[in-house]
Amino acid sequence: QVQLVESGGGLVQAGGSLRLSCAVYGSNFRRAPLAWYRQTPGKQRELVADITSGGSTHYADSVKGRFTISRDNAKNTVYLQMNSLKPEDTAVYYCNRGQSPGWPLLRWGRGTQVTVSS
Repeated sequence: QVQLVESGGGLVQAGGSLRLSCAVYGSNFRRAPLAWYRQTPGKQRELVADITSGGSTHYADSVKGRFTISRDNAKNTVYLQMNSLKPEDTAVYYCNRGQSPGWPLLRWGRGTQVTVSS
């Protein structure tokens, strides 16, 4: 059974940094596109960043230049380095597969809360 376990969230002041981690258990990690998503109350979950099996990355315009997604295939882990954080980045962050044909989303994990104070 595939399991996604996110960690690394917390409370940080605007302009600060956090590094999120997501361990993926029981999945074809090396070949899968992976992504980070975020959700705030009353809003749909949105794609923040994704990374292909080959390491190509894509970012939402709102985080471009501030966030960096990476993956460690040896550790079955995907990361999200978040710099220059803004209050509008406050959300629960989730990892999952990227939105690519042939790669259905996995069951969502619990996510990790990121709160940015002004």
